[in-house]
Amino acid sequence: MYVTIVLNFILIQYELKSFFIALEHKLEKHDSMDIFSKIKEKLSHEFIDIVEWLDYTDDTIAHRFERYQNEIKNGAKLIVREGQTAVFINEGQLADVFTPGTYDLTTKNLPILATLKGWKYGFNSPFKAEVYFVNTHLFTDEKWGTKNPITLSDERFGLVEIRAFGTYAFKIADAGKFIVDIVGTDNNFTNFEINEHLKSLIATRFTDTVGEANLPIELYAANTSELSDTCQEVMKPEFLSVGISLEKFYIENVSMPEDLKKEIFEYSRIDKLDLDKLTKFKTAKAIEAAAKNEGGTAGAGMGMGMGFVLAQQMGGMMSPQMGGQQVAAQTGGAMPPPMPVAVQYFYAVDGAQQGPVGIDQLKALFANRTINKESLVWKQGMASWAALQEVEELKSFLGGNTPPPLPNN
Repeated sequence: MYVTIVLNFILIQYELKSFFIALEHKLEKHDSMDIFSKIKEKLSHEFIDIVEWLDYTDDTIAHRFERYQNEIKNGAKLIVREGQTAVFINEGQLADVFTPGTYDLTTKNLPILATLKGWKYGFNSPFKAEVYFVNTHLFTDEKWGTKNPITLSDERFGLVEIRAFGTYAFKIADAGKFIVDIVGTDNNFTNFEINEHLKSLIATRFTDTVGEANLPIELYAANTSELSDTCQEVMKPEFLSVGISLEKFYIENVSMPEDLKKEIFEYSRIDKLDLDKLTKFKTAKAIEAAAKNEGGTAGAGMGMGMGFVLAQQMGGMMSPQMGGQQVAAQTGGAMPPPMPVAVQYFYAVDGAQQGPVGIDQLKALFANRTINKESLVWKQGMASWAALQEVEELKSFLGGNTPPPLPNN
């Protein structure tokens, strides 16, 4: 029994020793792999000699070029594609800005960064700097709208509310200012992140512009093109202050409450109509409607009311005539006779009808030989055309109006 216990104790010690040896081998293997991966990561980043960015999205405005500890190899190539700008940042300060092209990153091409870092005689070792690539192409079809109604004062309708929405387009005009003022340390900045700020700015400036325009309320919807141009000019300085250029601005719709629309339409119709004619028209329509409901008390009352209205209108129209009759009665009927109506003549020249003309004009035509005594003439009351010499009152044109001899005593 004693021998069995000793053997078991020896076996347990052997198994424990084997376990710890295996565990030690595993830990050593894990540490060596971890150290190797770190070395591989550092080397792969440290020896990068091309700095570039290929954009596979349609909404990224700025992207930070990532590499190990922000180190760039001396003499590395910088590739800036069309529609991009590269911005170098040194410890939070704006350094050099590169437009599209290919560059060797040396002190010659990095004058601002060389000054900030104190490179007097060039450098050979890697340097640290953050590189941001900025998309400078046009970002189109960005939406904007007024979250809350805009209250305006109109001389005819008082305080009214309108809403508006539309689209705009922008691009980055100053990449350095945009990175410093807007992007900051964001490694991938999209247009979604800037849109809320821009939409708030647009809504504020749009409200100020329409308030200062002081137009009649219906003209805002009718002049969206002119209003769009005005708003764009007002907003451009605000956008440029953060490095953004507002390229296009469109107001697609200006809306107002339906009841206000109805008032505006009614007002515009009344403004174009003769109010007296409109009153008579509505009176006639009301009488027609009342006639269709003759059996009801409302119809009877309406008919009575319209009767009073028509009586007043007829009285107003009759009053001038009645007034004239009263004046005639007061003056004993001494009213002047009606004015004589001038006789008008038609005449024929070369088989074509001419006129009408008065007797004096006809006499002038006879004098200048446009017509003669044989010319046909006609006036109202004659049964047919007749020669001028046959018309009694026109015989004076022919002359020979010598009085007859006096009778013998």
